[in-house]
Amino acid sequence: MNEMEDRWLSITEICKYLGVSNDTVYKWIDRHGMPAHRMGRLWKFKKSRVDAWVESGGAAEPGPGVEKP
Repeated sequence: MNEMEDRWLSITEICKYLGVSNDTVYKWIDRHGMPAHRMGRLWKFKKSRVDAWVESGGAAEPGPGVEKP
């Protein structure tokens, strides 16, 4: 992986990559532990860490009566 592929992504870039809204990403950070790093007022994301988080079910909403581990 080259340096450009492993750069930090902005909120706009990660939203476009995942196909979700800003509000959804902020909710995932707050409620689901989405891997993100705050730099002042800005949130930044490593694509590889977000991919691993999604693949592990991090963004999944638990069903009724199901507790998230």
